[in-house]
Amino acid sequence: MSPVRKSWPNVRFFEATSVLLFFLQALRVIFSVLFGTIYDQVFLGPIDAWLFASNFLVLVALLAPSLAPRLSGSSWLAVFAVLSGLGRVALSINDPQVRYWGALVVLASGGLYLAGSLAAVRRLAFVSLVAALALDQLLRVMGQTYDVTLRPGWLPAQIAWAVILVALAARLSRQDFTSQEALGAPSIVWGLAIGGVLFLETSLLSLPNAIARWSGWSYTVLAPLLLVLTLLPLWPAGRLSLLRMARPRLTARLGLGGFLVLTLLSGYFLKGLGAALALLVAQGLVLASLACLFARESEQLGSPGPRLALGLLFFLLLNFFNAFAFTYPYVLPFMRGLGWVVYLVAALAIGWGILTPPTPTMISSEPNGRPVWLLFGGATALAVTVVAVWPRPVDPLPETGRLRVATYNIHYGYDTFWHFTLEEIAQTIEKNGADIVALQEVDTGRMTSYGVDDGLYLARRLRMNVAYLPTVEHLTGIALLFRGQAEYTDWRRLTSLQEQTGIVHAQFQVSDQALDAYGIWMGLEDEDTLAQIREALEFIGDQAPATFGGDFNTEPGSPVAQAIEAAGFVDPFIALEIDPPPLTDPAIQPDKRIDFVWIRGLKPVQAWVPDSLASDHRMVIVEFEIKP
Repeated sequence: MSPVRKSWPNVRFFEATSVLLFFLQALRVIFSVLFGTIYDQVFLGPIDAWLFASNFLVLVALLAPSLAPRLSGSSWLAVFAVLSGLGRVALSINDPQVRYWGALVVLASGGLYLAGSLAAVRRLAFVSLVAALALDQLLRVMGQTYDVTLRPGWLPAQIAWAVILVALAARLSRQDFTSQEALGAPSIVWGLAIGGVLFLETSLLSLPNAIARWSGWSYTVLAPLLLVLTLLPLWPAGRLSLLRMARPRLTARLGLGGFLVLTLLSGYFLKGLGAALALLVAQGLVLASLACLFARESEQLGSPGPRLALGLLFFLLLNFFNAFAFTYPYVLPFMRGLGWVVYLVAALAIGWGILTPPTPTMISSEPNGRPVWLLFGGATALAVTVVAVWPRPVDPLPETGRLRVATYNIHYGYDTFWHFTLEEIAQTIEKNGADIVALQEVDTGRMTSYGVDDGLYLARRLRMNVAYLPTVEHLTGIALLFRGQAEYTDWRRLTSLQEQTGIVHAQFQVSDQALDAYGIWMGLEDEDTLAQIREALEFIGDQAPATFGGDFNTEPGSPVAQAIEAAGFVDPFIALEIDPPPLTDPAIQPDKRIDFVWIRGLKPVQAWVPDSLASDHRMVIVEFEIKP
């Protein structure tokens, strides 16, 4: 047995898992940064050469594996590992340009490393990729879906991680691989299937918060279940079980692909426990498919790099079309409500790719049996996950009858210049003592906002509860944050010609009186906003006392504002004779007032607009007393 085969379960495994984890994180970062670039240039303008150059460079980085030599030796892998470690340091700096260039380095070097691993020892590639998926889940769960290693406070630890990785890579560069497990040159279909696997994992199946939002089921329960399911293939018996799902006959592999399609569609269109279980099963099926794809012999000589590059190109296309499903009014209107088609295409690509039977002997063996450290590490990760997602105490609503209600368009967790500022947004809410907050532009697991669940993060960070209304593709919508417990919550989607909007509602008991709070996000100027406000006011009815907050995308005196006033709502700034009322949009040098908290049957005490620049809007907050 060669030295490298003795060392990879520890040192080489650490190196490979680190590189592939960095690669997964870089995928999330690059799409989040590109989102800001595309949003500004397409929606705000003007469009310049950087829009095309930035996307082209991402394409080049994802195609880098096509340059991988057929059997990358340890020295090449060491170079790729070092570049990945150094580039990854930049991702912990909260600046979009720094993150962009760092992510490019990590994507190119990480893709080359994966191609080299497939060419040399695919067993290492498989277990390291699965371990990276599990570790990514753990790091996100520890940060309430916001990866703790992407925060500036993690930077010293990330530098230390990079130093360790560089040192280990230098040591391992002196060891050679044998070529007995070389994958060879797989087919084009294999590459497409790998792209489908990466898309499903990074956009949904490896994100417990996304599964929770798709299904409407408990994140607290789903997070540990998903981690256990993802860790299963790291155990030798688990890998064998996955391979047996696809090994016996063609009909079994066809069934595997068909069942994957069925479970994904069930998760998309159903709700509750059934949808949650379907998506968990889908995760198991995708991992089984990945084991099958990484356990195939190839009669063709050559590097797997070009086919891996093709898979990453397919992954890029899937992500772009998935993004169009969220922003269809501005780009591809026919994509409205068709996010499920993108997931269907990914699942079909995987099903097509596993039609060729696996070769279990190439991946099932384990050099050192069942390592104790794997069991210990898995148990520790599970314990940390359970503690991290355990329900936290919620601060109660004030019992004095005096409350503060706010509205805040949080811009998906970004500020004007696309720094990710969700923590600063939380601090703004906390500093101003808001008890109930209507939130707009709330992402809950999109690739373009670091996969973070804004509502869940803010609720747990602020010791509050959250009622969330998904308006677009399960993962974008509006929400109400609130202290205490609601008597009940409900919502309604509003007729929308362009981006889907809605209104969300929660009722509370305060000083022995019912208080109804409503949050809304309304369409832009080319939307039928009068129809939307009529539907919203119909949903509210004559409930009083009530608050009605949101981004109305309209200014005082407009027909929408007049309709709200006609329904008996009062603008607290006008009632308190604050003249002129402060402007709210944009956050930097605001020039219009489109964010409001209207009240009915309540006595305003004070109202103000904090000068926080954590979002691209300013928060509006109103303090009032419930009339006896």
